Amino acid sequence: MTENIKNENANSIEMEDLNEILKVRRQKLIDLQQSGKDPFAVVKYDVSHNTKEIIDNFDKMEGSFVSIAGRLMSKRGMGKASFCDVLDKEGKIQIYVKIDEIGQESYEEFKKYDIGDFVGVKGEVFKTHKGEISIKVKSIIMLAKSLKPLPEKWHGLKDTDLRYRQRYLDLIVNPDVKRTFITRSKIIGAIRRFLDERGFLEVDTPLLNVIPGGATARPFITHHNTLDIDLYLRIAPELYLKRLIVGGMEKVYELGRMFRNEGISVKHNPEFTMMEVYEAYNDYKGMMELTEELISTVAKEVLGTTKIIYQGNEIDLTPPWDRMTMIEAVKKYTGIDFDTIDSDSEAREAAKGIGISPEEGMKKGEILCLIFEEKVEKNLIQPTFIYDYPVEVSPLTKRKPDKPEFTERFELFTVIGEMANAYSELNDPMDQRQRFLDQVKKREAGDDEANMLDEDFLTALEYGMPPTGGLGIGIDRLVMLLTNSASIRDVLLFPTMKPRD
Repeated sequence: MTENIKNENANSIEMEDLNEILKVRRQKLIDLQQSGKDPFAVVKYDVSHNTKEIIDNFDKMEGSFVSIAGRLMSKRGMGKASFCDVLDKEGKIQIYVKIDEIGQESYEEFKKYDIGDFVGVKGEVFKTHKGEISIKVKSIIMLAKSLKPLPEKWHGLKDTDLRYRQRYLDLIVNPDVKRTFITRSKIIGAIRRFLDERGFLEVDTPLLNVIPGGATARPFITHHNTLDIDLYLRIAPELYLKRLIVGGMEKVYELGRMFRNEGISVKHNPEFTMMEVYEAYNDYKGMMELTEELISTVAKEVLGTTKIIYQGNEIDLTPPWDRMTMIEAVKKYTGIDFDTIDSDSEAREAAKGIGISPEEGMKKGEILCLIFEEKVEKNLIQPTFIYDYPVEVSPLTKRKPDKPEFTERFELFTVIGEMANAYSELNDPMDQRQRFLDQVKKREAGDDEANMLDEDFLTALEYGMPPTGGLGIGIDRLVMLLTNSASIRDVLLFPTMKPRD
């Protein structure tokens, strides 16, 4: 009880201190406005250099006159001279503000600046006696007033939840976070260059779908008032991109947002980024080669290496990667050989023998996939292609000619889990119709993730689609891997969060 009272008192004092700081800062703004120096009236400031340019090229720039802008991050000394740190998008640089250089009036104004304020600085590049590259200030102006104090050296923003909610503060006080998102941008740029250089055409397809297709997932539903119809946020662009293959575009890709009304975890966010690639006259084996070449090339370009560390695991992205059929992988890690299992009931008993209870009505192929997910996937640390998936879990994939109960499909697994999914695309309209009808039965039985029947897509297939390889890569998970990020929220600027009460 006594401890609770102490904590309440401490919180009360802290809140009073904060309220006083807020009052003081607002008063400083009022004073500036009344003196005709409203920082919010400034509309432009000419910047000649960023901090990194100055620091990296000091030998050439020493003695040069520069103009920089950024956020004031520290102030030291308040006599007739002060040292401060200014932060811009590239990093920090020290500035030296001296009363003799900027004049009495300007220096008195400067003394009232707060940490967090945006400033414009003009001055001379030099190096201090201690050897720190700095700018000797000739003029300084406030460009925007910070009315709230920044967290004190991160101590006030340890809460992970708060970091995600207030990403702007996270970016200000944690340089590693900013680096992660800069790296993310570089990864996406490298992916686009890789595909563009190989003749792929980037396209845009609708986010609002009349029929959500291309994946097994629960969609978000909205309503268009003018048309008076329900629409779905896309779960995948697959069926639209295949229509483009029918139309003769041959090599296309799309990189953008997908939406799935599903759970949230360290690997899942309802809104995420995915890339899908389709190439006519190729198959799933060609997509394997494209996948390992793309990811290894991007890693080399962005990170300078194909050997990385992820959460303590050394991962080698150098091609070629391991390849196993799903049956081979299940046999390797569980001892169960599905080549010797002939019926759904045998498969069910085999699963029960290793502690897995399949749902009623599950078929042999679905049980094989379940065993893989439960017992095998966690063992795949190095990049590994698992291929030849059961037809029951692959409604958009070509069957294997010599083994029609399986399909020409692979998924890529790493220490993060599933990262890519690829097919030899099903182009037989009759077979596709039957697969859709099987999905409709599942949907009618209560599976709200099962595919709907898409008649227009079937019509497109009836005009003829050439043999085609298709590939989907989860961009967020790839960024997680290449930035050593433990959670998908660490690579999303604004992850989906439940509002606070």
